[in-house]
Amino acid sequence: MPPDIILPGETADLSEFLWIKRPLIVFADSPADPRYTLQMEYLTERLEDLDERDIVVLTDTDPSADSALRERLHPRGFMLVLIGKDGTIYLRKPLPWDVREISRVIDKMPMRQQEMRDRRGGS
Repeated sequence: MPPDIILPGETADLSEFLWIKRPLIVFADSPADPRYTLQMEYLTERLEDLDERDIVVLTDTDPSADSALRERLHPRGFMLVLIGKDGTIYLRKPLPWDVREISRVIDKMPMRQQEMRDRRGGS
């Protein structure tokens, strides 16, 4: 299993991932939210695919903590947010998405396409 791919989002600073990782943020008002539980199952089933795409998963299930992520992204209940390496928000979803759907979105990003070309040409 890839190390440190799922981190608590309450203390995360998005600037530390800029140009390095693609943050995938999973918000819920409680870790018991069935949508949160399902989303985390989807993600943990395919961690290698996430790691291959330089994703770091940030979880935030405590609205009372008033985290910087909540300040910036204003979730209402469950929300899934994908941010590119350049800091652009590429996806906001109110329902769980599986890794295949998330991967498709990432694989269409210009920076990801360049990474795939670099990997093919460089190996």
